[in-house]
Amino acid sequence: MPKDNSRLNQILFVLFFGVLMGALDIAILGPALPSIRAEFAVDERTLSWMFSAYVLANLISATLMAKLSDLFGRRWIYVADVALFAVGSLLVVAAPQFAWVVLGRAVQGFGAGGIFPVAGAVIGDVYPPERRGSALGMLGAVFGLAFLIGPLLGGVILAVASWHWLFLINVPIALALIGFSLRLLPAERAAKRLELDAVGLALLSLTLLTLALGLNRLDTHQPALGLLRREVGGFLGASVLFLIGLIAWERRAAAPLLPGYLFDRRQLRLAYLLAGGAGFSEATLVFVPLMAVTVLGRYGINERNATWLLIPAILAMALGSPLIGRLLDRIGSRQVILGGTLVMTAGFFLLGFGGGRLGLFLLSGVLIGGGLSSLLGAPIRYIMLGEARAEERSLAQGLISIFTSIGQLVGSAIMGALTTSLGRTDPGYGYHTAFVIVAALSLVLFGLSTQLKSRQQERQMIPQGEVVRSG
Repeated sequence: MPKDNSRLNQILFVLFFGVLMGALDIAILGPALPSIRAEFAVDERTLSWMFSAYVLANLISATLMAKLSDLFGRRWIYVADVALFAVGSLLVVAAPQFAWVVLGRAVQGFGAGGIFPVAGAVIGDVYPPERRGSALGMLGAVFGLAFLIGPLLGGVILAVASWHWLFLINVPIALALIGFSLRLLPAERAAKRLELDAVGLALLSLTLLTLALGLNRLDTHQPALGLLRREVGGFLGASVLFLIGLIAWERRAAAPLLPGYLFDRRQLRLAYLLAGGAGFSEATLVFVPLMAVTVLGRYGINERNATWLLIPAILAMALGSPLIGRLLDRIGSRQVILGGTLVMTAGFFLLGFGGGRLGLFLLSGVLIGGGLSSLLGAPIRYIMLGEARAEERSLAQGLISIFTSIGQLVGSAIMGALTTSLGRTDPGYGYHTAFVIVAALSLVLFGLSTQLKSRQQERQMIPQGEVVRSG
């Protein structure tokens, strides 16, 4: 186990850039979508699988890779994850058909899903207890950094090269990371081996896959959104059956993926639902460049420069997060999330009704990004800290991540279905109406947040001396 600061800093450098590489390929997808849509001539319903495949594979991989790193050592699994990410990137770049693009994104997501939990485990193995918090904080901050620089990087690359370079750039970075990882990361296996709920993970994956397939095939031109169509009803019915099987299995599993005791408190259940809503709202931002190309063409917006229109939302999130962190201690999570969901709802309504005008389009991004900062990061962790007992917090945090991923998966599937079916004759109408529907769903989040505990009740729950930091 390394003791000197220089080697610890080198290890953190390798972990930091591995996590950043994986996080960037979520943030950089939005800029790539308009060009990929044009090259492969696919609609938004099909295009949404670039996001859905990544998120689903990421969700499956996270728990599996953490367990494999216990069995075979952190170094080899981290290297395997980075290598998988590079292979997925090459598949996307060389794809002769769009199906290969989706396959490449799934391989990328599977690799990226293991990078963050294995990196966290390495820090737990090699860092002294008094320094683990700051090291983990740096890794957590990577996601905010990725969403800040991703659209900027995407805009710069697309200004001088094709969309392929958004993914091809991963390969030399991955090769460098593999070289450093083999030299620096510990190869020892963890002394404690955690049990893997493989059946629960498989049932959860099948539940989400069939749900996404069903939602993605919804059609507003069919009665009841096409729910009676065989393929839609079949996938959604299968999803319900897998969910029933998942619940039954988790009740008797020795080490459940979704332990029932973390669903027995209203505050935690609200936190999971809000995390899912945050993931859903975040996924809709991926479609903003596509909408910009569709409805703002008269302003000179095209596939190469549409990504810049994400900047107002990203900057609002970056500036809002530290402000939200300070407000949490002053007024509590309920007031913060109430205000944020209301602002976000206003932003989505503005995008839906006024997004055809450039000034209103940019203003809506500021409102949506500022509102999202009240859900992503510190606020929901703040709720979890006050409600979950000390021995439960690691599992509860994992559930927050799972529900955020579920929201992202559902959000991308629904947006793909709505924009395609509503925009069959008028693509602009499809986007405007889809974002009005998203705004209505944001109002549901506002309603949920009214049920959160007051500031006074939170103060009674959080153990004295514990602090939640934003990021």
